[in-house]
Amino acid sequence: MSKNPVRKYDGPAGGWGALKSVARHLIEQDIEIKGAKTLLRANQPDGFDCPGCAWPDRDHTSTFEFCENGAKAVAAEATKYRAGPELFAQYSVAQLLEYSDHWLEGQGRLTTPMRYDAASGHYVPTTWDEAFALIASHLNALPSPDEAIFYTSGRTSNEAAFLYQLFVREYGTNNFPDCSNMCHESSGTALKKQIGVGKGTVSLHDFEQADAIFIFGQNPGTNHPRMLGELREAAKRGCRIVSFNPLRERGLERFADPQDKLEMATYGSTRISSDYFQLKIGGDLAAVKGMIKHVLERDVEVTGNGGTSLLDRDFIAEHTTGFQDFLTDVEAESWDTIIAESGLDEAQIRHAGEIYLQAERVITCWGMGVTQHKHSVATINMIVNLLLLRGNLGRPGAGACPVRGHSNVQGDRTMMIYEKPPVAFLDRIRDVFGFEPPRQEGYDTVGAIEAMIEGKAKVFFGMGGNFAIATPDTEATARGLRSCELTVHVTTKLNRSHLIHGRDALILPCLGRTEIDIQAAGPQGVTVEDSMSMVHLSSGINPPASDTLLSEPAIVARLAHATLGERSKLPWLWLVEDYDRIRDLIARTFDDFHDFNNRVRVPGGFRLSNTARDRKWVNPAGKAVFFACPVPTDNPIHRARRTRGTQPVFNLATTRSHDQYNTTIYGLDDRYRGVFGERRVLFINAEDIKALGMRAGDWVDLESLCDDGVRRQAKRFLLVEYNIPTGCLAAYYPETNPLVPLSSFADESRTPTSKSVPVIVTPHEADLGAQLPRQRDIPAAVVR
Repeated sequence: MSKNPVRKYDGPAGGWGALKSVARHLIEQDIEIKGAKTLLRANQPDGFDCPGCAWPDRDHTSTFEFCENGAKAVAAEATKYRAGPELFAQYSVAQLLEYSDHWLEGQGRLTTPMRYDAASGHYVPTTWDEAFALIASHLNALPSPDEAIFYTSGRTSNEAAFLYQLFVREYGTNNFPDCSNMCHESSGTALKKQIGVGKGTVSLHDFEQADAIFIFGQNPGTNHPRMLGELREAAKRGCRIVSFNPLRERGLERFADPQDKLEMATYGSTRISSDYFQLKIGGDLAAVKGMIKHVLERDVEVTGNGGTSLLDRDFIAEHTTGFQDFLTDVEAESWDTIIAESGLDEAQIRHAGEIYLQAERVITCWGMGVTQHKHSVATINMIVNLLLLRGNLGRPGAGACPVRGHSNVQGDRTMMIYEKPPVAFLDRIRDVFGFEPPRQEGYDTVGAIEAMIEGKAKVFFGMGGNFAIATPDTEATARGLRSCELTVHVTTKLNRSHLIHGRDALILPCLGRTEIDIQAAGPQGVTVEDSMSMVHLSSGINPPASDTLLSEPAIVARLAHATLGERSKLPWLWLVEDYDRIRDLIARTFDDFHDFNNRVRVPGGFRLSNTARDRKWVNPAGKAVFFACPVPTDNPIHRARRTRGTQPVFNLATTRSHDQYNTTIYGLDDRYRGVFGERRVLFINAEDIKALGMRAGDWVDLESLCDDGVRRQAKRFLLVEYNIPTGCLAAYYPETNPLVPLSSFADESRTPTSKSVPVIVTPHEADLGAQLPRQRDIPAAVVR
C-alpha cells in the first residue's frame, strides 16, 4: 500500500496518462514487444475482438482500435507468466486464500487441468479425460438435472454459448444463471415489455447525427473508454451531452484522444459533458420524470397559446399505448417529491428538460448505475417514456442505448443463455435437434445461490467468470458453493472462486481470445456480438499459453460427449472439428443468423435485426408502451433511515476502480479519482465526514441495513473526501459485495441492488483488539 494513497489528479481521461498506463502494464507482464504487436491486431478484420468491454468498433480498420482498459485485458491474457502445477504444489487452497485477488490473477495463465485433493488440501494435476469423466459421473448421478447449475460469463463466444445451452438443455435443465442477471437484466426486462426487444436500438452512425445525448449512471472513462471517442466527436460538432451521475467522473468531464496528435502535443483535451447533474444515488427516475413533467407543462403552455405541440402526436397516436394514464400519473407527481428524491433542484431539472425539447434527435445511454436498484426497471421505463414523447425511437440519430459490459454478454443472451427461454425457441430446438427440451424455468443468479444454500443444487459449472466474488452477499454465496458436491470452473487465470469450492472441484484452463485455436479443420475463429448488435469474427494470433489448453467450444463438446454418450442426438466431437458446423446449426436455430458463415466473413460482420428500430413492436400490446411509474418513496434506503432515527444512514454504490474490469484487478490505482496503491477506500462528501466527527484519512467500518435482520459488515476503509452528494457513498467491489443482501434485488428483473445499499459508518475497530487481517499482496515475482 502507498504511504499516501490519495493524490490530486488534474489530467483528462485518456491522453498521456493512458499511454503510460498501457506501457506499464505491458512491462509488468514482460511482453513489451509481443504485447504491442498483439494490440495492433485488436478489433481488426484479421484479428481478435478485445476481451474487454462490449462497445462496438467503428471500422475494424483503424491503426488503433483499443483503449487503455482493453490493453490491460490483452496484457493480462498475453502475459509471459504461468500458473502451472508447481504453484499449486507450493500453496494449499487455504494458503492461497490468504492472498489478494490482484495477487492471484498476477500469477499468470493456467496451464493444466487441476483437481482438488481433499487429503492434501491442494489442487493437483489431472488429465482432460479424467476431468470430463468426473463431471459426467456427478451429473449423471443427480436425481434431477435441475440439481445442476450452469453459469456463463459474458466473455464466452457465440459458438461456445450455443453449444453450452444445447448440451445443458439436452441434459435436461434451464438453470442458466449468467452475468446479465447481475448487471443489465433490468434493461432487458424493461425494454422487452416496453418496446418488444431487450436490446438497444442505436448504432454508432446514430451518434454522428444526435443533437443531444443523455447519459445516466455510467462512467465510460473507466468502463467503456472507446465510447469517449464517439462522445468527443459529438461534442466537437456541437451535440449537447448531458450527464447524470452522483460522482464527478473525469471521463464525463474531458478527454484527450491518444490518436489526436495536436491534443497530445499540446496536452489539450476536449470537454465531454455540456451539462453535468450530480443527482442522488438512485435519483434517476425522479430526475427523468421531472424532465418529462417540464416537457408536458411546456407543451400545454405552447398549445394553449395556439402553437404547435412540442410532442410527436402522430408517433404517439400510431405507435404507442398507455399515454393518457401516463399523463395523469406525471401530472399527479409533485415537484416536491421529484426534488427530494432526485437530489436536484427544480431549475436544474427544467434546464435538462429544455435541452431535450431543443434537440430534434436524442439518444439516451445508461449503465449499471441505473440497472442495480430496487426500482431499476421502472427507471428504464421512464427513460424510454422520455424518448417516446417526441418520437425518438426508430429514426436516425435517436434511440435507446444500454451500454453493456463484457464483450459478448449480449451475444450469450442471443444464443439463449437464459433461464426463461421463450416457448418458440424451445419448439425450434425440438424441431431442429429432435429432442424435447425442458420447459420449466431455471434458476437465475440469485435463485442459484439460494438453491445451493438450501441443498437443492449439488453441482456448479462455471463457464468463465468469478462467480463467488462477482455475486452479492459474499458469505452467503460461499456457503452455497461449499455445500456443492462438485464445482467446476473454465478459466484462463486463477481467481478466488476456484478456492471456494465443493467437495470435489476442478479448474479447467482454456484458450484466451488472443490465442490461435487449432481444430481438425485448421485454425478457427469465433464470433461475438457487441452492444449494438453487430456480429463479427474473432481470430486469435498468439500461440496458446500451454499445449494442454482446450478452447471453450471443445470443452463443451467433450463434456457433452462424456455426459450424454450415445443417448445424445448430436455428434459433439464432429461439430467442434470445424466451427462452421456450429454456425450452420446456429443459422438453423435463429432466423436472424441465416447464411451465418458467409455474412460473418464480410469485414466488420453484420448487424442483427431490431424490431423496435424498425418501429415494429413485438410485445403483448403490439405498440410501444408508456408506463406510469410513481417516484418511489419506500425503498430500502427510506426504510433504513426511518428505523434509525437520527443516526446517519448512507446510500452506498459499489463501483469499479480504473485498474479493474468487473472483478479482475489489473492494478491498485484509480488514477482519475486520485487514489493510488489502495482499494479499501470510501468516497464521501466533506460535509458528511464532518457530521460523523471524523477526518479524511480515518479508517472506518461499514455495516449494511436490511429488512432480513442479517448483520453484514465490511471493515477497514479509508475515508476519501470526494465530490459526491451528501448522504451518498461509493466504494469498490468486490470489497463491498459482502454488504449487498442476497434478498435485495430489483423488482421484476431480480438484479442485485449493488448500487443502492443502506449502510452506517463507524470508526474502525480491529477484531479481538488486533489489526484486521489483510489479504497478502506480495509481488507475484515471489513465486514466478
